[in-house]
Amino acid sequence: MELNRRTLIGAGAALAATLPLGEAMAKGRRGARFPKGFLWGAATAGHQIEGNNVNSDIWLAENVKPTFFAEPSGDAANSFALWPQDLDLVKAMGLNSYRFSIEWARIEPEPGMFSIAMLDHYKAMIEGCAKRGLVSMVTFSHWSTPRWFAARGGWANPEAPDLFANFCDKAARHLAAGIGYAVTLNEPNLLVGSFEAPRPERVQQLLAATMAAAAKASGSDRFAMGLIGIKDLGQYTEHLIAAHKKGKAAIKAVRGALPVGVTMAIPDDQEAGPGSLRDRFRQEVYVPWLEVARADDFLGVQNYDRQLWDAKGKAKPPEGDSRSTDDALVYNASGGIVYPDSLANSVRYAYSLAKVPIFVTEHGVNTADDRIRANLIPAALGELKKAMDEGIPVMGYLHWSLLDNFEWVSGYKHQYGLIAVDRSNFKRTPKPSASVLAAIARANALPAG
Repeated sequence: MELNRRTLIGAGAALAATLPLGEAMAKGRRGARFPKGFLWGAATAGHQIEGNNVNSDIWLAENVKPTFFAEPSGDAANSFALWPQDLDLVKAMGLNSYRFSIEWARIEPEPGMFSIAMLDHYKAMIEGCAKRGLVSMVTFSHWSTPRWFAARGGWANPEAPDLFANFCDKAARHLAAGIGYAVTLNEPNLLVGSFEAPRPERVQQLLAATMAAAAKASGSDRFAMGLIGIKDLGQYTEHLIAAHKKGKAAIKAVRGALPVGVTMAIPDDQEAGPGSLRDRFRQEVYVPWLEVARADDFLGVQNYDRQLWDAKGKAKPPEGDSRSTDDALVYNASGGIVYPDSLANSVRYAYSLAKVPIFVTEHGVNTADDRIRANLIPAALGELKKAMDEGIPVMGYLHWSLLDNFEWVSGYKHQYGLIAVDRSNFKRTPKPSASVLAAIARANALPAG
């Protein structure tokens, strides 16, 4: 399916004729216009779409035996080769921004060994965005790191902040001139700690076995991939905050005017009954990073759902507590209720503490039923516009994700994309939800009716 203005209009009209849910949930915001210069975009991450990121820690963990990954990433969406086609799809939707990550493991496959060829590859992508009128938002580290970095203890290594800053320096010298916005780290606030229910014993055993196999394969006794293998979460946060600050300083040293920020995962946390643990959770997981963000140029907010907190921890939502038509609950593929207000509520909370301009750097829904995604987009944007009308400076909205992709431990089971990918031939097929976002972006306004 070729994505052009005609197919977008046709798909959008067909969807609107059969699915009034999104319009119903966005009632009261019809026709609302967004500010001039508002950025509309889609987001991706290198390891999840590029394929064959063979020098990364995650690739290693996917392919050892045993592994807790459902399947390896393999070729993914082959976007390492097909990125021009992906940028054409973004442009065809009438979007004006694209967020993607540069892969540290490709650029620095061995300590101190920097690949000019890989830097040129990402430079071509940045220039490709500019040629298509797309503002590039480049993430310097989106979860995956070089396997040598993980073999040194990952983010638990006291040297990690300096290693990351050195990478940021080298990458920025090659790339910063053309970047629109830079993100140092993706969702570094994803702590678990005392608020997370203990994993089942069999899961813990499989995780431990995977890390042991990865450590053996890398000749290390302290292989740590992301949070896996980290024992001291306080130390983890300390090192990541230092990495963000030093990474930002390195980027700014190359181009001081380049806006730099960090992105955070922020569900819509709500209290459920007396003694709720919500505020304790926020204090541990969000507040340190929101305080750091006060010194940044912007904060990226990434929201997918709502969390209820009672006196024991995370609580199940009461039946019937959802906004949808005909009092019917709408669920995502993970079993959570689709709640359009969650994005705006998370933005309100983040801004109340960070007090810097906000980007929605990720928002979407895990579902194979694209009608849910198509309905959620205008509904959530209607609520977001209300928050903006209250005075919150939101600079843009980037939907996760452009493509159905590799979703980490879950493999290819989950679907977040505006565009489906046939992994047997890498054919891209836009979904009706792509036309919904396209119509809003082209008009810079919510549907009028």
